[in-house]
Amino acid sequence: MAAGGRRKLAELSVDEFLTSGFESEVDGDSDEETSELVEEPANSKQSQNGQAGGKKKKPLKVRTAEKKVKKGKATEHKDQLSRLKERDPEFYKFLQENDRSLLNFDDSDGSDEEEKGLHMLPEMLEVLPSDEEEEEEEETVKRKKADFITVTLKMVEQWKQAAKKQLTPRLFHEITQAFKASVATTKGEDGGADPSKFKVTDGAVFNALVSFCIRDLFGCLQKLLQVKVLKDKSKVVLPSTSPLWGKLRLDVKMYLSCTIQLLSCLTEASVGAAVLHHVSAIVPYFLLFPKQCRMLLKQAIRLWSTGEETVRVLAFLVLNKICRHKKELYLNPVLKQMYISYVKNSRFTSPNVLPLINFMQRTLTEMYALDTQVSYQHAFIYIRQLAIHLRSAMTLKKKENYQSVYNWQYVHCLYFWCRVLSTIYPSEIMEPLIYPLTQVIIGCIKLVPTARFYPLRMHCVRALTLLSENTRTFIPVLPFILEIFQQVDFNKKPGRMSAKPINFAVVLKLSSANLQEKAFRDGLIEQLYDLILEYLHGQAHSIGFPELTLPVIIQLKSFLKECKIANYCKAIRQLLEKLQENSAYVASRRQKATFGVASREAVEQWEKQVKEEGTPLTKYYAQWKKLREKEIQLEISGKERLDDLNLPEIKRKRLEGRKEEDKKEFKDLFELDSDSDGESGGFSMQGKSKAKKAQGSAGSPASASDASSEDDEEEEASDSDGGAEEGPSTSAGTPKELAYARRLSSADLKLLAQGEEDIVEDLDDDYFDDLAGD
Repeated sequence: MAAGGRRKLAELSVDEFLTSGFESEVDGDSDEETSELVEEPANSKQSQNGQAGGKKKKPLKVRTAEKKVKKGKATEHKDQLSRLKERDPEFYKFLQENDRSLLNFDDSDGSDEEEKGLHMLPEMLEVLPSDEEEEEEEETVKRKKADFITVTLKMVEQWKQAAKKQLTPRLFHEITQAFKASVATTKGEDGGADPSKFKVTDGAVFNALVSFCIRDLFGCLQKLLQVKVLKDKSKVVLPSTSPLWGKLRLDVKMYLSCTIQLLSCLTEASVGAAVLHHVSAIVPYFLLFPKQCRMLLKQAIRLWSTGEETVRVLAFLVLNKICRHKKELYLNPVLKQMYISYVKNSRFTSPNVLPLINFMQRTLTEMYALDTQVSYQHAFIYIRQLAIHLRSAMTLKKKENYQSVYNWQYVHCLYFWCRVLSTIYPSEIMEPLIYPLTQVIIGCIKLVPTARFYPLRMHCVRALTLLSENTRTFIPVLPFILEIFQQVDFNKKPGRMSAKPINFAVVLKLSSANLQEKAFRDGLIEQLYDLILEYLHGQAHSIGFPELTLPVIIQLKSFLKECKIANYCKAIRQLLEKLQENSAYVASRRQKATFGVASREAVEQWEKQVKEEGTPLTKYYAQWKKLREKEIQLEISGKERLDDLNLPEIKRKRLEGRKEEDKKEFKDLFELDSDSDGESGGFSMQGKSKAKKAQGSAGSPASASDASSEDDEEEEASDSDGGAEEGPSTSAGTPKELAYARRLSSADLKLLAQGEEDIVEDLDDDYFDDLAGD
C-alpha cells in the first residue's frame, strides 16, 4: 500500500482495521520507517513488478530501520495499542468493551522469544589463569590447610569435662565440628569436602573423640534440651519441642550425617555394634530429618542382611524402631528392600549360612506383623509371583523353568510366607492368602515327584505343617509322606558305603550316587519319622484323630511286614505304638462326649480342653524334641571338633618299592653286634620259615598251593627278609649265636621240621627262663 493511498483510521471498519496495520499519518520519522518495515511483505509483489529504482530504495530503508529500532513484532504491537488510546479514545473504549483480550497483550510472546533464543556474546570474556595465579591458588589452599586446628587428647578431655558440667550450643558446635573432621579421615587423605576448622591426625585422638560422642555427648544434649523421658517407651518425644532446638538443629543434622558415614566405613564388628547401639538411642533425632533417616535405613538394611550376628540384631532393632513410629512414611519401602535382601542372601544354603537365613526370616516376619494392610499387599504380589513361576514350569516343562522353581530362593520364600501367615493369624485380612499359598506348595511337590527331589519335598512338607498347625487349617500333608514308603525299597542292598550321613536340612536334590548309599535310606527313615510325628503332634488333640491316623497306621504296619532291616523296623514300630496309644486315648475320651458332631462350638471347646490336659503323643513329642535338639547340637559340635583336628592322611608305600629299603635296613640291623633278643628272634623266624618250606615239600601240591594262597603277604615279606638273613646265617656268626644253636636238642629240631604249629607261640616260659639263666 502506497503512502498516498493510506486511509484514515476513522474511515476503516473493524474487520479492515484488524486485518491491516495500525500506522497513522501523524507518525514521526521513526514511526514511518517502522511502518515501512511492517508493510514490506504486503507490497513485495508490487515491488517485483515495479521499477528498478524501487527495488534499490527498500533495502536501504530496511537497514536504517534495523539500526534505529531492534524491537520485535509483539513489542511494536503493544506500543501501537498504547498510542491508539491517545489518538482515538472512542475506538479504544469500544475494544475494551468487546475484545479486552486484544488489549491485554503479553509482549513476552512472539518474536522476542525467537530473539532470546539467539546466542548473545557476553560483555566480558573469561581469561585463562596464568601459571603465577595457579601457584597463588595452591598457596592459598595450603594456607587454609595449615589454618586447621589439630585436635589433641587434651582438647577432647577438656570438651568432655565441660560437656558434663554444662553443655552449651557453642560447645556442642565445636565438638560436632571435630567429630566431622574425625569422620572425614575415613574417606582418605582428601577427606572429601572441606570438613571443618579442625583436623584429626592421630588414631588415639580419633578413638577418644568418637568414643566420647557415642557414649556421653547426647546424654548431655538431652539435659540441655530438657526433653521429657516418658515411662511408656512405645511413645517418643521429639526433641524439636525444646525452645533451644532452633540453635542446635544444623549441628545435630551434621552430626547425624557423619554418624551414618561412620557406620558405612566400619569393618570391626564390635565398633559397629557400639555405633548401632548409639544410633538406636538417638532415633528420635533421625525422625526429624527425612533425608538422614532414609540414609540410615539403607545402611541398617545392609548390615541386617550381611553383618555379624550382634550387628544384625542391632540393625534390626533400629529398623523396627523407626518403622513403628513412622509406619506411613517408611514401612512400605523398608519391607520391600528387606524382602529383596532376604531373597538375595538365601540363594545358597549351608550349615553355616542356615542360621543367618532363619534369623532374617523371623525378623522380617516381625516387621510384616507391624501393619497387616501393607503386609497383605506385599504377600499378595509375591505369592502371585511364585505362582506364575510354578505355572510356567508346569506348562512349558523345560529345564530352565524347572530350575526357576526348584532352587533355594523359591523354597525359602515359600517357607517365609508360611511363617508370616502363621505369625499374623488370626487376621481377617491375611486369612484369604492361606489357600493360594497351600496350592502353590502342593504344586511345587508334584512338579517333579522323583526320589532325587525328596529333600525338597520334605522342606515343603515342613512349611505346610507349620501353616496347618498355627492357622488351625486342615491341610492333607500325610499322603506326600506315606508315598515315600511305597516308592523306596528299603530292603535293597546298598550299592556303596558312604563316609558321612546326608544332611537333609541343607540339600534340595540328591545325586544318583547318593540314592545308592546306605546313608540315604538311614536318613530317609529318620526324616519320615520326624515329619509324621511333627504333623500328627499338631493334630493330637483333634476329635477326628483316630480317623486321621488310620491310613498312617495301615501303611506303617505294611512296612513292618515287608522290611527286614532291624534298625528301620525298631524306629517305625515305636512310632506306630505311640500313634495307636494316642488314637485309643482320643477315642475313649470322645465316647464320653454328650454333644453331636454338628455342634461346632462344643467340638472346639472339647478339643481345647484335651489340648490343655495333654495327650500321650504330645507328652512324647515334648521329650523327643528335647533329645532331638541335643542330638543336632552334638552333631554340629562333633563336626567342628573333627574339622579342628586336621588329621594327617596315611599313605602306604608300595611293596615293590619297599624291598630294597628293607634289605638295606635289615642288613645293617643284623650286622650290629648287640646283646638284644632281636638276634635270637631273627634266628627263630628263619627256623620257622625253613619248617614251613619243609612242610610244603612233604605235603601234597594242593596243600602247598593253599598255604601259599593263605600267606601271600607273609611269603613276600619272607622272600625279602630271607635274602637279607641268608647272609648272616651262613657266616660263622658270633659266639652267642653258636651257643643258641647248640642248645637246640634233636627233639626240638624234629618239631621244627613238622611245622604244624607256630614254634614261637608254643615255647614254654621255662624255656625262656632257662635261656635267661644261661
